[in-house]
Amino acid sequence: MSSLGLIPLLALLGCAPTPAPTPTPTKPVGPLTATEAAKLEPVGDPVDLEITSAPHVPPPITRDTPAKLVINLEVKEVQKAISDGVDYVQWTFGGDVPGRFIRVRQGDSVEFHLNNHPDNKMPHNIDLHAVTGPGGGAASSFTAPGHSSQFSFKALNPGLYVYHCATAPVGMHIANGMYGLILVEPPGGLPKVDREYYVMQGDFYTVGKYREKGLQPFDMQKAIEENATYVLFNGSEGSLVGDKALTAKVGETVRLFVGNGGPNLVSSFHVIGEIFDRVYTEGGSNFQENVQTTLVPAGGSAIVEFKVDVPGTYILVDHSIFRTFNKGALGMLKVEGPDDKPVYSGKEIDDVYLADKAASTAPPVPAAGGVLSKDDQIKAGGLLFAGTCSTCHQADGKGIEGVFPPLAGSDFLLGDVERAIGVVVNGRSGPITVNGKDYNSVMPPMSNLNDDEVANILTYVTNSFGNSGGVVTAEQVKKVRASTPRPPGAAH
Repeated sequence: MSSLGLIPLLALLGCAPTPAPTPTPTKPVGPLTATEAAKLEPVGDPVDLEITSAPHVPPPITRDTPAKLVINLEVKEVQKAISDGVDYVQWTFGGDVPGRFIRVRQGDSVEFHLNNHPDNKMPHNIDLHAVTGPGGGAASSFTAPGHSSQFSFKALNPGLYVYHCATAPVGMHIANGMYGLILVEPPGGLPKVDREYYVMQGDFYTVGKYREKGLQPFDMQKAIEENATYVLFNGSEGSLVGDKALTAKVGETVRLFVGNGGPNLVSSFHVIGEIFDRVYTEGGSNFQENVQTTLVPAGGSAIVEFKVDVPGTYILVDHSIFRTFNKGALGMLKVEGPDDKPVYSGKEIDDVYLADKAASTAPPVPAAGGVLSKDDQIKAGGLLFAGTCSTCHQADGKGIEGVFPPLAGSDFLLGDVERAIGVVVNGRSGPITVNGKDYNSVMPPMSNLNDDEVANILTYVTNSFGNSGGVVTAEQVKKVRASTPRPPGAAH
């Protein structure tokens, strides 16, 4: 029998071949092209999107269809502390620097409302690098105080994108803190991790020098010259240390969404004690593996992922390293869990290495009139001494034989307070005799310390290590500093 005759017979016997099922369309997984994303239609009713303040991020997107999202973001001009005792008027998206973290899915349709608080003094707008359209939305969102603007866009390209204000003078608005991140997840989302955090760097330009107390105005000339007074993570010095440090547990994988608002400086982002397993360079779709330090351009981003294997405190830095220890770019990731001695056995030395930046409590705040008591000067000076002086002179003040002279019972230090101030402010090199012993080393000028800080350190030293001294004042330091000729920029 021919095969053609067999088919009707099998049908009669109930043995006909089962026809192949019609394929069910599969939901897209992974990035789409911008053209494909543009054709997607939102499913369901509009949703008010959750947006979060740093270092927190909204949860990963689990839906598998595009949505219509509504975002309300308020601009506020607020006076906030950028360092202990240092206030600055920040211009913010949502009341904080950086602005709120926005998380959407490729293909989502977004209705964006920018609200400029009526107490603000300036008009503002928003340029989202994730938006395809004039000015990234800036052309449609110029908003006066007390007004609200609305525009809509479709998220066409997956990636991690910066947004910022683009109202003239653009650089000033960004320098005052007007930047944030928007993540456009591909359909199917990002690989699952245990922890996600939001860290964004920015450079600030103040009239006063680093850590000079009081309300500090913006310095346009410093900004033009790209001479930053502060380089900060998440808008303030100490935003990610002590009780505010990021946390994780041994064995967990951490993902950092890292942005750089600028306006000027490129970040050399690094986590001391970790290697990035993956870095999505410039916030794009492709990743590099086993990276030590990644460049994050001004107005750019990166996604870094790493598994933490041993407990301890891991330090987030801009590896243009003076920015970390002398301009404020320092954060912490504290990891708890069991030791793994074959991987690492050593001891933490955070208290000495990181000084006052590692303290969970802030230095004392001046009472009315701006002057600390002697006890508070000693406390504040002790925090500064731990990181500025203790490596050479040692935590017990006994110094290092033949190299760094002792501060404990020092006839040189205690014999002339103005001479001691001069050494801290102006530096000293060459042979010196202290308590009958010879030493020969270099003391660099501590130009990073202001008058109050020098006074506090010396008050701490002259009242510690068995010394019983008096009080050194900021006015005494100011007098010594002013009396010493020096070239511009040297120990000023």
